[in-house]
Amino acid sequence: MRIREGMRMAAGIDDVAIYIPKLFVDASDFAVARGVDPAKLQRGLGVSQMAIVDTNQDPACLAANACLKAMQKNKLSPDDIGRLYVATESSLDESKAMNSYVIGMLEQVYGEGSFEHCGGIECKFACVSGSYALYDNANWIRAGEAENKSALVVVSDIAKYDLGSSGEMTQGAGAVAMLLNDKPRLLVFDPKVTSTSIKNEYDFYRPFGKETPIVHGQYSNLLYLIQVRKALEAYKKKVLQTGLIKIKPDETVLDYIDYLNMHLPYSNMGKKALAYLVRHEWRHLPRWKPLIKKIGMEEPIPKDPRGTIESVLADQEFMQKDHEFTRRLSETDEFLEVYETKLVSSLIASKMVGNLYTASLYLGFRSTLEFEYQKGIELTNKRFGFGSYGSGASAMVFSGVIQESYAEIVKEMNIEVEIGPRKKLTLEEYEMIHENKLSPNEALLEPKKEFILVDVKTSPESTGERRYIFND
Repeated sequence: MRIREGMRMAAGIDDVAIYIPKLFVDASDFAVARGVDPAKLQRGLGVSQMAIVDTNQDPACLAANACLKAMQKNKLSPDDIGRLYVATESSLDESKAMNSYVIGMLEQVYGEGSFEHCGGIECKFACVSGSYALYDNANWIRAGEAENKSALVVVSDIAKYDLGSSGEMTQGAGAVAMLLNDKPRLLVFDPKVTSTSIKNEYDFYRPFGKETPIVHGQYSNLLYLIQVRKALEAYKKKVLQTGLIKIKPDETVLDYIDYLNMHLPYSNMGKKALAYLVRHEWRHLPRWKPLIKKIGMEEPIPKDPRGTIESVLADQEFMQKDHEFTRRLSETDEFLEVYETKLVSSLIASKMVGNLYTASLYLGFRSTLEFEYQKGIELTNKRFGFGSYGSGASAMVFSGVIQESYAEIVKEMNIEVEIGPRKKLTLEEYEMIHENKLSPNEALLEPKKEFILVDVKTSPESTGERRYIFND
């Protein structure tokens, strides 16, 4: 029997599958090689290991492998899938969508033409595109268009930065495939409250033909916080209008969100985002004055009343005081209670894998499910909030409620087992892969039961063709 929200068909996440490359760089080794204090990576950024793709892998391979895992785990056939969307900022082609590559790979396993009925596109808006893809497919289901079929939404990326750049410390790779339908076992999305904020910005972008992005780090971090806060304000208005949540005068909407999942370019960015949102949500509540007394300093205010990102970042005195205020806030019992109960479990997988761009938010969701379940915490009816951000710039805030049947899915989750044995790269091996000095047939690992990219000899006119095989 289908779950319905009143007279509206429900939509949500039925299962989650991950695929993480089996090569990695150890953060301590990397820090020593780059002359950086290892503590900056491990404690400052929350980076322990960075997953690296082998020479015979690309984002389409990662996506197809995650989709195959989701289908095999749930014993699905192509006829069970009505849509397949890929969200990525590691696009392979300016015209041909990545989901067509993925369908081509899956048809090697399920038969030629077996997915020809399956609609879908490649979604692009930096790291937030996966959330837009989820929203689009949730509405396809709510509209009754699915007709008993599920949607596969896969987020797949390779986070790659220039050698020697500050971003090089926050690399990673992987894919998360989410199965959506109208009778989800994991989570049902809250209807009519999804909220967005968008602005034309150049905080992080990758021009045509460039393999690595141009990044304005501090600017992008602050823009992320501002855009998510704006989306949260819009979300708050919608939950009050719909009656989903009734907030008392001495409460915040965060009090009604049991778990938070934030975009994680590196795991500790989640903690920074939470501290920022807590400040803005608590500032006008009775709890704020006693907390300020405990912190021992007033919340700093920028000198420039315009409050633009440029003016804030240029105000060095304010930035130093603000950093100190955030540090003190983050050490209070009040903040730590929120952090440890609502966010900390979402950060564990990110420390093991690194930055996944579009997939980072959903690896965090997957991480929360696994590690909260391991603590023995009952998750039924818990509300999960999602703070998604994509440079350029857009944020999306939405929520959903965990279903009674979640345990049958979550009890099998074990990220270390699902990744499998991993090979630690030497810095020489890492740099050869990074600089594309090895061909696909010079892969460091022997693939087993997964899709890989292979060399293809083509004419000059067919430059850009890719060939994939399923290595059985």
